[in-house]
Amino acid sequence: MRHPRVGVAILTMGTRPAELSALLASVAAQTTPAARVVVVGNGSLLPALPDGVTGVELPENLGVSGGRNAALARLREFGDVDVVVDLDDDGLLISPDVFTRLSELYASDERLGVVSFRIADERGRTQRRHVPRLRATDPMRGGLVTTFLGGGHGLSLRMLDEIGGWPAPFFYAHEETDLAWRALDAGWKVRYEPELVLQHPWTSPTRHAVFHRMVARNRVWLAKRHLPALLVPVYLGVWTAVTVVRTRSAAGLRAWVGGFAEGLRTPCPPRRPMRWSTVWRMTRLGRPPII
Repeated sequence: MRHPRVGVAILTMGTRPAELSALLASVAAQTTPAARVVVVGNGSLLPALPDGVTGVELPENLGVSGGRNAALARLREFGDVDVVVDLDDDGLLISPDVFTRLSELYASDERLGVVSFRIADERGRTQRRHVPRLRATDPMRGGLVTTFLGGGHGLSLRMLDEIGGWPAPFFYAHEETDLAWRALDAGWKVRYEPELVLQHPWTSPTRHAVFHRMVARNRVWLAKRHLPALLVPVYLGVWTAVTVVRTRSAAGLRAWVGGFAEGLRTPCPPRRPMRWSTVWRMTRLGRPPII
């Protein structure tokens, strides 16, 4: 892409009007302006939006995956976007050159599919879970990775045209990994770029009421959809052990077991197991698809 044009997609449930307004102001302040900005009300009405911002109100909450697919469809209709930037509605772009630097990254590498931003709170701290690699002690170490952060990232539209959009049945949890694995298997690159920052409050994923069930169900679906048959029980066995060790809440563990059982008994097609060459590529990048 010689001059990648950026389109922005933001989901909201109408509960953070002040944060959404601040985020839109930070998008408008970018030195490289976005070609389009779309805000999706995910089962909610939208507040008044600034001039030039397109609103889409969905009659029901379609989750992260479904809502982002709706934003993506609207951006595609405009026909003038090359890179889609998804941003959390309680995030903030603290530097005015994010889109400029993002466009330069895509212009320099035609096989760059995903660019993951660094998520940092107002004190500059990055949570360990927000570093998309196993060795997460240094959040400033960028490079090629095997997954990305949902709160702030760029996606090549050419890549999405090839591999498809977000996995709508997932609703919430692991949708980024599903998309990243498809991208890697199709030969695209996923890059973590810590200089591109989305400021975001320090949070816990368990603040979402459906966290434990969705995480477990979607973990099973992820394995059933994308892993070679030999790796499915290994992947699920490793994550079962990790969850038992990490989970401190009996209620949370019960919800996780229920979600795991739901994932086993329900389909989530299509099944397209990744190539063994992709497994090896992910292993060389530091995260084989078993953990």
